[in-house]
Amino acid sequence: MRVLGIETSCDETGVAVYARDGGLLAHALYSQVELHARYGGVVPELASRDHIRKLLPLVQDVMSEAGTGASDIDGVAFTAGPGLVGALLVGALTGRCLAWSWGVSAIAVHHMEGHLLAPMLEPETPGFPFIALLVSGGHSLLVEVNGVGRYRVLGDSIDDAVGEAFDKTAKLLGLPYPGGPALAQLALQGNPERFTFPRPMTDRPGLDFSFSGLKTFALNTWRESAQDDQARADIARAFEEAVVDTMVIKCRRALHQTGIRQLIIAGGVGANQRLRERLGQLMAEEDGRVFYPRPEFCTDNGAMIAYAGYRRLLAGQTAPLSVNVTPRWSLEELDPADA
Repeated sequence: MRVLGIETSCDETGVAVYARDGGLLAHALYSQVELHARYGGVVPELASRDHIRKLLPLVQDVMSEAGTGASDIDGVAFTAGPGLVGALLVGALTGRCLAWSWGVSAIAVHHMEGHLLAPMLEPETPGFPFIALLVSGGHSLLVEVNGVGRYRVLGDSIDDAVGEAFDKTAKLLGLPYPGGPALAQLALQGNPERFTFPRPMTDRPGLDFSFSGLKTFALNTWRESAQDDQARADIARAFEEAVVDTMVIKCRRALHQTGIRQLIIAGGVGANQRLRERLGQLMAEEDGRVFYPRPEFCTDNGAMIAYAGYRRLLAGQTAPLSVNVTPRWSLEELDPADA
């Protein structure tokens, strides 16, 4: 079985081909960062139009690199949500039409399920069950994973997701878009002893996340500081430490609550080196193992959609001829996909 995967949920156009024999054959990603940088954030209408321009040429390039023609494809997977409705429609309509014209099955994929399964693309993979920490621009989730489609959300964002908080804090510090990586890089120059930020919602039971207050704390600290380069770096360091420490505390709670000793970290913030370092330490202390996708598969990509679609097509699931996208979509609504 060979599956073409298409990802267009936000501001990155991703395409990949995954095969039962051979694994990931080819993948490519086009980022719209330069397009949106002038606005300081993603403009949905511009994102949709750029997906229209880039998607089909990217499909042709990836299929050529994979040595795959239309007759070799057994299924087409596309992201159907969550995400920006216009961007989702570009990928869903393209994927559904390609599947119809090639006479193969199509499958609608949940974007966060793609992230959750991305570590399965690596040489060493976790077995079920495991805990997933999914951290991106739009989501901060802790999920108990007992199989493909067998998910129990343990904790969620009640306001800003962690990636959004990184980007907003970077913006108030005057850092360029996208702010998260820039803030993490600046934090390396910061003095960890100068400022201490709160660890939100760690003084009460539960696994939910809240980062909007932390962003406000960073703003007030910046306003009260000398507002020089060193203050900017020190605030970036204090903010990153507070975020990372909060996620480590919540992950430890999830491990103790479930008794599970495998943890995966995925999503754009999963590429943060300080987070990886601290969670590695946590799992060593807990006598467990931690798994990550490679950094290029932490951000949105077609490979994770191709793999998630492959697993669902293998289980006999398909999408109807009608095209539906779901901008808001809970992981717990998904059907199991036992192959």
